[in-house]
Amino acid sequence: SRYKTLKGFNVLHPMGWDAFGLPAEQYAIKTGTHPSETTQANVDNFRRQIKSIGFAIDWDREINTTDPHYYQWTQWIFLKLFQRGLAYVDKKPVWWCPNLRAVLANEEVVDGKSEVGGHPVERKNLRQVVLKITAYAEKLLAGLDDLDWPDSTKRQQKAWIGRSEGAEVQFAIEGIEQKLVVYTTRPDTLFGATYMVVAPEHPLLDQLVVSEKASEVKAYVEAAAKKSDLDRTDLAKDKSGVFTGSYCLNPVNGEKIPVWVADYVLISYGTGAIMAVPAHDERDFEFAETYGIPIQRVIARSDGDEEKAKLPYSGPGVMVNSGEYDGMDADQCKSKIISELETKGQGKGAVNYKLRDWIFSRQRYWGEPIPLVWVSLEDFEKAQVTEGILRNLLPSEPVTSEKDGTVLYALPLPSSELPLKLPEVENYQPAGTGESPLATITDWLEIWFDLESGKSISRTEPKPAGESW
Repeated sequence: SRYKTLKGFNVLHPMGWDAFGLPAEQYAIKTGTHPSETTQANVDNFRRQIKSIGFAIDWDREINTTDPHYYQWTQWIFLKLFQRGLAYVDKKPVWWCPNLRAVLANEEVVDGKSEVGGHPVERKNLRQVVLKITAYAEKLLAGLDDLDWPDSTKRQQKAWIGRSEGAEVQFAIEGIEQKLVVYTTRPDTLFGATYMVVAPEHPLLDQLVVSEKASEVKAYVEAAAKKSDLDRTDLAKDKSGVFTGSYCLNPVNGEKIPVWVADYVLISYGTGAIMAVPAHDERDFEFAETYGIPIQRVIARSDGDEEKAKLPYSGPGVMVNSGEYDGMDADQCKSKIISELETKGQGKGAVNYKLRDWIFSRQRYWGEPIPLVWVSLEDFEKAQVTEGILRNLLPSEPVTSEKDGTVLYALPLPSSELPLKLPEVENYQPAGTGESPLATITDWLEIWFDLESGKSISRTEPKPAGESW
């Protein structure tokens, strides 16, 4: 930067410290020193070292992510996303580390253990704040065309977003009112579906399991929770599963199809359930052969070459064993079958993405608080109709969360009330329940909140504030 400045360039060379997060908090827990102290000491040391090297850095532009003057603007950005319906709360399967008592990202899990400390991890459904990045999937894809990136990188990005076209199909379940919905890119193979599979985390699993299978399914689900998504979907590994004891009805021919639970199906993709067509899918074929499930060919090569059409066959061809569609081109049948499903109210055309909405809450202490206040339905409805700043900040669809059997509604803190500061506490140990340590700090959680102005004042009823991460 000094060289460019001497050459007449206007050089901006600032410095910033990304200082919130799990490593700093774990170090604080290990040493017994508050993370604010260790973080400041490390920042001071890094600054001293950089200055001693002689870098021409503009120290007037130094930022620190733990500084409330900085994170009030990241909180402001979050509230803009919230206002536009791009932030919501949901229970999601996440990596939970009992030893660290923290939620971990996929990148922080290596071979079933935490990157920090090498502790065992498991899958657990926890309440999370989520950003709706899937709303931008098409824009992200289209934007790749305008980027001056290597083609290999663009291909990786497209594979990561994973756009596919197909159908959502509804399967009636014997003895259960709900329907099992699957996403498939091959509606032309519906006649060849000989079993169904739900992910171990599927919300209908408990209803699907008959009493005789309960203990076996429970043990299987617990074992699956210890595996990574990569392990579960590895084609080189043997597929495993357990029959739930329930059956679905195929919407195109009414045939009974057994429902299995298997870990090679992920809750994070599609609907978390699949129709299995072993004659035309390698994973399904291997599974069916292992468990003696029928295999029904419904696509044959147009040239009749049976050797090249050896099962499992995933190439193009004509329909067979498919009723009125026999002899028709399989690709052309996709739209016809989707149309029939839509007419009968049993399905619809759909676009799906491998891209998942981004979970960014951590249930830890050392991070910036999310500036939401959780109130009752009565107070939320007051905020909707009261002439004031809050009404203009609410998303079109309310964001809700259930806690202790009560449904709460999210209200945003106005920008005038930012930053919502992280309180200084002596006990910052993780709760171990999936909640943040902040959840135990009553005098921080209970605030006085005016529904008209959105200000924290002393004349209104106390409301639970800032559900904490």
